[in-house]
Amino acid sequence: MSRRVVISGIGAVTPIGHRHSGFWNGVSRGTCGIKTIDRFDTTGIGARVAAQVDDFDPLDYFDAKLARRMDRFAQMALAAADMAVEDAGLEIDRKRLNPRAGVTMGTALGGVSGAERQHERYMTQGLRSVDPSLALVVFGGAGSSNIAIRYGFTGPSNANSNSCASGAIAVGEAFRYIKEGYADVMIAAAAEAPLYPLTFGAFALIKALTFNPDPETACRPFDLRRDGFVMGEASAALVLEELSQALKRDAHIWCEVLGYSCNNDAYHMVAPRPDAASTTRVMRDTLTQGSVKPQDIGYINAHASSTPLNDKIETFAIKQVFGDRAGNIPISGTKSMHAHPLGATGALEAAICSMIFEKELLPPTIHYATPDPECDLDYVPNQARSQRVDYILSNSFGFGGINSSLLFGRHEG
Repeated sequence: MSRRVVISGIGAVTPIGHRHSGFWNGVSRGTCGIKTIDRFDTTGIGARVAAQVDDFDPLDYFDAKLARRMDRFAQMALAAADMAVEDAGLEIDRKRLNPRAGVTMGTALGGVSGAERQHERYMTQGLRSVDPSLALVVFGGAGSSNIAIRYGFTGPSNANSNSCASGAIAVGEAFRYIKEGYADVMIAAAAEAPLYPLTFGAFALIKALTFNPDPETACRPFDLRRDGFVMGEASAALVLEELSQALKRDAHIWCEVLGYSCNNDAYHMVAPRPDAASTTRVMRDTLTQGSVKPQDIGYINAHASSTPLNDKIETFAIKQVFGDRAGNIPISGTKSMHAHPLGATGALEAAICSMIFEKELLPPTIHYATPDPECDLDYVPNQARSQRVDYILSNSFGFGGINSSLLFGRHEG
């Protein structure tokens, strides 16, 4: 069985705007959500900037009792899911269980920062001071489980922790469940809330983060002066549906999901393969699955982490896949705006790609100033570009050599 799958709902909680409308406004205007960290003292860490979500209050979305039962990452995931369901116009009877609906979720770290906070209490006040719900809120599946419980979705359930590819894999697995007939509707969500001293500092220890203290130049994908990624927090959720069901209820369709693939470099925990063999293959496999030729791709949302090695290898991989045409394909590094919320990123970028078909505007790569001879493609520098595209590829690559690509197509209603 092979069925067509569309995206009918988008929700987002991000440093540059909430809901699909606020997020799109931030992306299209080239808004930078990066700032000097003010939640904790960064003395001794080295890295000083991040993309904080400072205007999220879980009580705006659900009651205090439910909020207390979740870590921040799950609170943001559930809020984004609510937004996506509302955007999709799904009518859900929460008292009736639905075995044809399910949830996939991606998060690299789950509730690790919440555990860090509780550990501080344990060390200073003892075990009885620790939140009794700790064991239920820190695991990555807490986010997807809370979404499933809220909506009575008893169908496929999958929470993955595949580093920075987690969000893309959540979208891809939701696509597969519907395409292969296991479900008719899926919520694909991803969330990360890693901004706490030990969690943040751990990435600084391995020199993955930028030590640039200037928020306006800290994240500059493909720029010669890039020196590390900027950590952020965020969540995104997408409603995926089987096409005929979406058409039957006259849903607003953002786009069609056409392909998905994931693989592993099997090379190194941090560095990508120098020959880009696996990143090249993951893009080619995704195109093949969607029956789309390389020459049909009109835009690429790159992983573009703003690290010296990863941006160079991704550029090389794109050249391997698209050949002489690579220089003519617009490519954005949107992390320059919303930074890198680890496992949430792939879902955020899938949301961006979904909206491009209707908006007919390509997001910019902001902070781009000094070209890198080894990164010499069209990165839509600094200003959004009006352009109609019919097919979009989105890349997500993570620690451990995990690679994933998603393929989206315009849906002609």
